[in-house]
Amino acid sequence: MGAAGYYIFLAFFKTVTILPLSILYIFSYPLFVVLYYLPGYRRKITRTNLINSFPEKSLKEIRSIERRFYMHLAELFIEGIKASNIKASEFRRRYRVVNPELPERLLSEGRDIIAVTAHFNNWEWLISMPLHINHRMIAIYKPLKSKRFDRFMHDTRARFGTVLTPMSGIVREIITNRGKGVHTMSVFLSDQSPPRRDIKHRTTFLNQDTPVYLGAEKMAVKFNMAVLFMNVQKIKRGHYEIIFEE
Repeated sequence: MGAAGYYIFLAFFKTVTILPLSILYIFSYPLFVVLYYLPGYRRKITRTNLINSFPEKSLKEIRSIERRFYMHLAELFIEGIKASNIKASEFRRRYRVVNPELPERLLSEGRDIIAVTAHFNNWEWLISMPLHINHRMIAIYKPLKSKRFDRFMHDTRARFGTVLTPMSGIVREIITNRGKGVHTMSVFLSDQSPPRRDIKHRTTFLNQDTPVYLGAEKMAVKFNMAVLFMNVQKIKRGHYEIIFEE
């Protein structure tokens, strides 16, 4: 996309995100229809994974789960768009940390933290974590090929103070902050499948042979970091709770 197209997109995007979520959710059902029916997004993979994960369920139950997942996916897309224009007060109300005292205690004791989570429920709203944790947040991200869109996504995700770094820069970021006496919590979305050349470990997850990344474990051992799981639970549409687990 050229410069003109990008700025047209930006103007349209900023206009749309002014709308409250209650209005934007109106578009979630048409989006669900597109994702699920017209022409459908990865439905064969989704159906196969659900059947493998829940062999005890009937096809009727699988289809029900499938439809609810795609409706959630459509709503998640709407929430991701709105992320660039939600006020801090609304984020605190919609994306609540149940036990912030756990990471705060570890950080106050001088422990850096690796927080592992997944592309599960709403991960885009993790940009609001600096509103809940009074220490430096680092998030690993994959830079986009388009420099304009990369800058746009970077600015959106860093709007509350999260420090974004590519995987290749995470070690340097941690060491630099330690040198300054700044303790950090680094967020790893660790559920992606590693490239074949990088597979070093496999496990059984939801009845399926699954390769996993070991980066978080290796860094935790190397730098003596505490490890927390960020359990993100959807309470209702547009409302989530994060529970930290050691």
